[in-house]
Amino acid sequence: MVKRQLEPAPVNSATLAAVAAGAYYDPHSVLGAHLIDRTITIRTLRPLADQVTFLIAAGNQDGEIDTDPTTHPVPATHEQDGIWVATIAGDDVPDYRVEVTYGELTTVHDEPYRFLPTLGELDLHLFSQGRHERLWDALGARILTIDTDHGPVEGTAFAVWAPNAQAVQVVGDFNSWTSGATAMRSLGAAGVWEIFLPGVGVGARYKYEIQARDGSWLQKADPMAKATEIPPATASVVTRRHHEWNDAQWLEKRRSTNAHMGPTSIYEIHIGSWKQGLTYRDLAEELPAYVTDLGFTHVEFLPVAEHPFGGSWGYQVSSYFAPTARFGTPDDFRFLVDKLHQAGIGVIIDWVPAHFPKDAFALARFDGTALYEYPDPQRGEHPDWGTLVFNYGRVEVRNFLMANATYWMEEFHADGLRVDAVASMLYLDYSRESGEWTPNAFGGRENLEAISLLQEVNATSYKRNPGVVLVAEESTAWPGVTAPTTVGGLGFGLKWNMGWMNDTLRYLSEDPVNRRYHHGEVTFSMVYAFSEHFVLPLSHDEVVHGKGSLYSKMPGDQWQKLAGVRALLAYQWSHPGKQLLFMGGEFAQEQEWHADGSLDWWLLDRPQHAGITNLVRDLNRIYRERSALWAEDFDSAGFQWIDANDSGRNLLSYVRRDPSGGDVAIVINFAGTPHEGYRLALPRGGEWLEILNTDSEHYGGSGVGNLGRVRAEDLPWSGLPHSATVRIPPLGAVFFAPAND
Repeated sequence: MVKRQLEPAPVNSATLAAVAAGAYYDPHSVLGAHLIDRTITIRTLRPLADQVTFLIAAGNQDGEIDTDPTTHPVPATHEQDGIWVATIAGDDVPDYRVEVTYGELTTVHDEPYRFLPTLGELDLHLFSQGRHERLWDALGARILTIDTDHGPVEGTAFAVWAPNAQAVQVVGDFNSWTSGATAMRSLGAAGVWEIFLPGVGVGARYKYEIQARDGSWLQKADPMAKATEIPPATASVVTRRHHEWNDAQWLEKRRSTNAHMGPTSIYEIHIGSWKQGLTYRDLAEELPAYVTDLGFTHVEFLPVAEHPFGGSWGYQVSSYFAPTARFGTPDDFRFLVDKLHQAGIGVIIDWVPAHFPKDAFALARFDGTALYEYPDPQRGEHPDWGTLVFNYGRVEVRNFLMANATYWMEEFHADGLRVDAVASMLYLDYSRESGEWTPNAFGGRENLEAISLLQEVNATSYKRNPGVVLVAEESTAWPGVTAPTTVGGLGFGLKWNMGWMNDTLRYLSEDPVNRRYHHGEVTFSMVYAFSEHFVLPLSHDEVVHGKGSLYSKMPGDQWQKLAGVRALLAYQWSHPGKQLLFMGGEFAQEQEWHADGSLDWWLLDRPQHAGITNLVRDLNRIYRERSALWAEDFDSAGFQWIDANDSGRNLLSYVRRDPSGGDVAIVINFAGTPHEGYRLALPRGGEWLEILNTDSEHYGGSGVGNLGRVRAEDLPWSGLPHSATVRIPPLGAVFFAPAND
């Protein structure tokens, strides 16, 4: 029997050259095994090889059934530019491996071009429609195991969105960063490129090389990378989750709790400078105990996603899906969150969808075009920060951001997000002069696409993760930030009250003798206190860039400064709204915050600073114990002025109440002198306990107080049926509660 002559499937020389250079959009159509008219052509790209042999799995060869379990070697011949080819007869494409000889070294490899796409049509459809809610399961680097006739093959599937690229390659330490060796295939109209690389596993470093329309090559980090090198290195890193969570009890409680309505006091942290040099795991050993001792309900981390410039504090993100490698691996960050949850502490992560940096290795002009950013510089560039603005109207970009928000909650069990710079997203003319911005389709200044994105992120996050909280840093009077999306609101759970913060700090910067002329600044917040669901922030933004620490903002000598901080904190904890305090504020850090050093922990050796910590601990304890201080934060029924107009004495007095039972009366003296024999109106008669006095010697004060209790007489005062004579300390706050509560 004469065997027929087998000829390889023809491919023209130009195509072979493009494939060899990694510049062909569909290398899988040339490389790998292909069946035409009972002839199977196998090609592989092995530059510089001296010999190549295909090891065919036992089975159908030359049209006959083979019972030999061994493989059959089929020598290949060099065709062109490092491409080797062989042919066999058959009706089915066989499984095979590639044996390659370089000099005296022979190795055997699994061929990446013999595998089917690792993304399905549904993944591509959902992404192209902007509806892939777990996009991180489709794009990026994913470790997979694929069954073959040679046994299971483990490797990494790479997929990246680059719709305007002419060709895309993945390069890394697994191929000596060699261009052309591992070109990806285009999966069609979705603009996604894909390849499965056998043998590539955890720890492999990689980037994408992208050929732009003009023929130039760009080397880019993976937008969907789940891990990165430690900056200033910029490669993406293949990773896999191994952490086993131990926070099921916390998550179950979260699902059944309305996070917006309970007591919420947040400790804001910059991981790199809380105690410099700590890793995520080091922090997991120290932070939960510290926060538990102080009584905060949540921590809020400044952005933890990877960023090239540490001086941005994380607000210029280059890898949105990767915790910064400065402090450990993604599993190390999971470990930290897990430990906080086991200690009963919620975790909020600062999220930055408003802008991204122009670094050439990252998202900027990713495939040679304005892909993630608006192409129009009047929308696509941020004048304040020298960064780029996401194209919120592009469905794939919206999907990227929406999935990224839920990623932190689902993969890292975050209990919520604080969304940075929302105002810059809402307004097309933000920080722009006339003529520097383009109106929307209706001629207005609102960025309708960003509004829609924020609504989608909020609605999706709450739907997928019941019990989480999304917080807007929004500095304008935009209506309905915390209103439901069903009635046209943005759908956030909470909003930072920037007006309260600015007015309060401006008032307190005045010398006490001048505060009477600025009294309206400290009372104005109650005009709008219930228009949104507010958080009262004393954040990192207030203690940087020459603004000074909370301590240094206060006028006077050291005693007066510390007393002013104590009064401020008591005012914050008793004002309607949730609380947020940046690290260092809990012991009155004297110096302005610097991200390149640790907090001044040595100050705790000074009794007067340790006293501030004692106060914060007691404020949190009383706050959690007394529902009047939080149950009606968003309803005027929970607040009543006693006297808002005592500007002559720099006094504020009010009642916080829970209609289901319980009152707390608060009087705050922002004057530098005590007020003796002050008649304080009260809603009930009988004995009232002095449950907190910021002038207590335990807090570093002078001890002016009321011996722990006062008695309210049946003497109407300031519109209330009872009153008591009290002592009010200088630069101090006193909380009273009925003894029978």
